[in-house]
Amino acid sequence: MRRLVKSLELSLTLLMISAIIFCGKGYWDAFRDAPQLRKHAIRLIEHELGGASLGRARLAMLLRIEDPNFAGHFGVDLSTSGASGTTITQSLSKHLGYKELYPVVDKIQRAGFTMGLESWLSKEQILALWLGSVEMGKGLDGRMTGFHKTSFAIYDRHPADLNSKEFNRLVAVLISPGAYRLEENDPALNERVSRIERLFTGNCEPKGARDVWLEGCRALVDS
Repeated sequence: MRRLVKSLELSLTLLMISAIIFCGKGYWDAFRDAPQLRKHAIRLIEHELGGASLGRARLAMLLRIEDPNFAGHFGVDLSTSGASGTTITQSLSKHLGYKELYPVVDKIQRAGFTMGLESWLSKEQILALWLGSVEMGKGLDGRMTGFHKTSFAIYDRHPADLNSKEFNRLVAVLISPGAYRLEENDPALNERVSRIERLFTGNCEPKGARDVWLEGCRALVDS
């Protein structure tokens, strides 16, 4: 029995050491990549492709849907209403390289990379990088990426110049780009937009931290 206990203790210790090593590897990768990422983010911001270019109200709307506590967390948020389990920083980390080829290892390294991004980049820079690389679904010419780029592709205008319905359609696809079609009269996308609109008129609230689909904002006829 003592041998079994010691074996379990050794295994747990090795797992903890491995987790620390892999997490540290991710953090180091962020430190290594930070100067180049920072330069790219600054260029995006200078070309009006960052979060501030959306306007204060529009930016607040996007963050309320995608990452309500973006300004306050350090890369992870498991408690804010409607936050889900993936923050903007975590989403950016996945896009930048940790795509779960080896799920357990990659998740640990991505956690370290996420913390590294939060350490070495500003929130404004993280947001700009995310907006520039976020998946926006399939268009007539193939896969669309980048919030601003997609706005020009679909509406031929900067996101700040869109009307509320158009802007909300861009925000709506972020939850699941493969599920919606921006270039069509997509009933599923229309329903998602309606839920977002009800949320922002104060007529509903998400059911909890995991309610990313805004089930708490279904139309009354659906409830």
